[in-house]
Amino acid sequence: MNNSFIKIRLTAMNFMQFAAWGAYLTSMGGYLFASGNPDIIGWFYSIQGIVSIFMPAIMGIIADRWINAEKLLGLCHLIAGGLMIAAGVYGVQAGDAMDKWTLFTLYSFSVAFYMPTLALSNSVAFTALTKAGLDTVKSFPPIRVFGTVGFICTMLAVDFAGYQHTAMQFVVSGAISVLLGLYAPTLPTCPTSKDKGKSLAEALGLKAFALFKDYRMALFFIFSFLLGLQLQISNGFANGFISSFAEIPEFADTFGAKHANALISLSQISETLCILLIPFFMKRFGIKRVMAIAMAAWVLRFGLFGLGNPGSGVSLFILSCIVYGVAFDFFNISGALFVDKNTNADIRSSAQGLFMLMTNGLGATVGSLAAQAVVDKYVNTQTEALAKVEGWQTSWFIFAAYALVVLVLFLLFFREKKEKAA
Repeated sequence: MNNSFIKIRLTAMNFMQFAAWGAYLTSMGGYLFASGNPDIIGWFYSIQGIVSIFMPAIMGIIADRWINAEKLLGLCHLIAGGLMIAAGVYGVQAGDAMDKWTLFTLYSFSVAFYMPTLALSNSVAFTALTKAGLDTVKSFPPIRVFGTVGFICTMLAVDFAGYQHTAMQFVVSGAISVLLGLYAPTLPTCPTSKDKGKSLAEALGLKAFALFKDYRMALFFIFSFLLGLQLQISNGFANGFISSFAEIPEFADTFGAKHANALISLSQISETLCILLIPFFMKRFGIKRVMAIAMAAWVLRFGLFGLGNPGSGVSLFILSCIVYGVAFDFFNISGALFVDKNTNADIRSSAQGLFMLMTNGLGATVGSLAAQAVVDKYVNTQTEALAKVEGWQTSWFIFAAYALVVLVLFLLFFREKKEKAA
């Protein structure tokens, strides 16, 4: 198998990996609003963080010790895809009689098996590239970019197929997962580790918690958690917010009100392009300033949503989508680099896991539920269309104010280590 063919196969894997996620991640909130269940959006998004606290670690141990990663990747996708299809079929057939907790249960078990595949797919890619004698630092990013392309493609497909406000989006996601579940076991073999002597604490990455003894690292992980609170807010609520303008005659026929997912997809396009800017910004400004830029971008992300509309103010929505790439990429990647530079080799992987736990696990979980409480107070209590939009604007300004407080605290308390002169 030549190197070009390996790259093509891994590109296909990454495309499907994130296409399955993109089919529902940004439109699920809109569906739950349309189906009369806006009060549980936060739970649907927080469950991703809850299962991310333990499922990736468990599956990682299984892949290390007993089942090859490519086979476990396939198995997880088959289970996740089957359950997601079941959730979609149930939602479509039940219609207005749908029980939200039945849907939530099917969805939750699906997500529990999907979230570990994010790490497993990386393991498969890194192993295959290494076995082929390729430089993972150079070869993996162009492959990973097609994951975001897949995410965007299914976002747009779900939108223009008319599924963004129906449970069919879950069927699309599940079908792609099943396809990947059949494809993954045919990828290059990822043998299990011969060293099975690690303790459970080591396998779960618990040794990394010792980093909290270091004041500077403790601060970094605390701010990772505080920023993680913001990660899923716009994924969960942007679609429902933009679509709500369709109830106002002035905006009913605007492109954004009709195709919220297509408008939001600009965020993912920006995310893809902003990855290319990181090396320049890191070299020019350093890690602390790059992380601060990311935090400032979150202020703009939420604030511009609060100021815009899909009519005369659509340019503000577009700007919000553009800065999302900076907000998401700059902190996630610069944060991972910070961890890499400031930890010893023996706990580096565990420290990266701790970083993900604080942001995408605990942070995203608490943030989704807190955002739900804000939206419940200012939006879901309203019955008039204009009052709902005003409630949405208030909610976005609250999120922006929170992001601004985090930025100010970060600038005041976090100190970047001085590099020694060569």
